[in-house]
Amino acid sequence: MKIFANKTQQGFSLIESLVAITITALGILGILGVQMRTLSDTQNGVRRAQAIRLIEDLSERIKVNPTSLSAAVMATYRVSTPGPIASPPACTTACTPAQLALHDIATWKQQVINTLPAGDAVVFAPADEVDVNNRRQLGVMVSWSQKESRKEGDSNADFAAYVAPFATAATGAAAVNCPAGRICHLQYIQVVARCQQDTAGGSASTTTWCPFTRSELP
Repeated sequence: MKIFANKTQQGFSLIESLVAITITALGILGILGVQMRTLSDTQNGVRRAQAIRLIEDLSERIKVNPTSLSAAVMATYRVSTPGPIASPPACTTACTPAQLALHDIATWKQQVINTLPAGDAVVFAPADEVDVNNRRQLGVMVSWSQKESRKEGDSNADFAAYVAPFATAATGAAAVNCPAGRICHLQYIQVVARCQQDTAGGSASTTTWCPFTRSELP
């Protein structure tokens, strides 16, 4: 007895396989998209943590300058131009407080450039501190390149809403803004002088004292 297959069903299993492969591929692409977005968010968190540590480092540098609260030295710490600072003093031997400030800010800014992708920083005086001789704060805005890519089909409004949390707050009258296409972290640091100069022995024998807490002792 011969059994004849229905010719209309030939190749049906191949079509099912192609459909299954297509669905699986679409699912994998969707998972990859979510993973890429998650990885991007994780990188942004790491970069922001690095920016916070860099700002803390600048704060510590300022603390050990014995005249950091003077108007001239505070003005030296402020920097608004992009890129590295040209020809800072080496301070391999004795430096004046102003030279130390310039050395510190140049070294610190180079560290920002080396640590963050296309990193840069602006240090400015807060707008509400109008008395030049009585300023106690500095604003620091650290920026780095934005790696966010626009998802296919996103409108300008959709993309702007997605990257909005990465932008920084406005600085008001100080008019310091996050550059376009970059992610920024804004923080204000209190300027205090932990180190003091002892001039009891005269200008020729000035001694700088830097008290340390118990946790900082070796």
